[in-house]
Amino acid sequence: MLRNLSPTVAVVLTLVALGAGCGDGSTSGSSPGDSSARFAEGSNFVDVLDTKIHFVQHGEGRPVLFIHGNPTSSHLWRNVTPHVSPLARTIAIDLAGHGDSGKPDIDYRFPTQLRYVEEFIRVLGLEDVVLVIHDWGSGLGFAYASRHPENVRGIAFMEGMIRPFESLDDVSPLFASALGRFRDPAISRDLLITQNLFIEQLLPGGVLTGLSEADLDIYRAPFLDPASREPIWRWPNEIPIAGEPADNHAIFETYAAYLRTDSVPKLWLYGTPGVLLPESKRDEIVGVMPNLTAVGVGPGLHYLQEDQPDAIGRAIATWLEEAVD
Repeated sequence: MLRNLSPTVAVVLTLVALGAGCGDGSTSGSSPGDSSARFAEGSNFVDVLDTKIHFVQHGEGRPVLFIHGNPTSSHLWRNVTPHVSPLARTIAIDLAGHGDSGKPDIDYRFPTQLRYVEEFIRVLGLEDVVLVIHDWGSGLGFAYASRHPENVRGIAFMEGMIRPFESLDDVSPLFASALGRFRDPAISRDLLITQNLFIEQLLPGGVLTGLSEADLDIYRAPFLDPASREPIWRWPNEIPIAGEPADNHAIFETYAAYLRTDSVPKLWLYGTPGVLLPESKRDEIVGVMPNLTAVGVGPGLHYLQEDQPDAIGRAIATWLEEAVD
């Protein structure tokens, strides 16, 4: 039984209400005959640093690396990659401590996860990679691109973090309300580790069309033991707000400058209303990022890949053919 959650649950319910009232309410949802089984056929493992990293791979050609965020896994991309794999080699990673990857004894901080992603790309020998990134995967992908610009040929992002936040006032009131609780040392570990709020409330609440119990069970599986939920708690506490954590703020500042100046092809996929990068930010984002294509994918909240996988997959495929050399 969840306890003392009324403000946070209100955030979830408000997100759902906002989404339900946008457009005509139609979504593409999961593809008919969900492709989970076919997606899983590409399952692979590779040794990275001190653990095994799981990834799902399909197709041939230029590598397109899909990086998920909190608290998901490569499963998030199961209905997106089939649109892209006829054109490229799609690789969907499970970050350390997520999905079927190992759970090394690490701090799970952002710079640590970045080190695993960099090493994963090096070990697999991925060259001229295209990044498709979401949520904390966006921070990891943007940071990788700013540190290795010679190895990145395109960046597609959705519901990501494009710069550090000056304060909680710098984000939407809904997001600020949830973040404030998730960063409160008095209650955050109870909410996110003991009560598993991210999996049980925020994840399904961030999907306009809802999640099937089977899909939710796949997202639950890596975090059944409370001790395994450290990454879920760590992520919201890693967001740089008002300069803290200082090391993360510096990484975000570096990649924000990269995004404002580098001409690598970029694709921003946004939902209506969205959460982190809503359609209302279109003019602001398009105005500061060179070589950016912005595409609306339809009604959706934060986990757009669950609401609009086909629209996302088609948009990425078109962009790869038209904009990425």
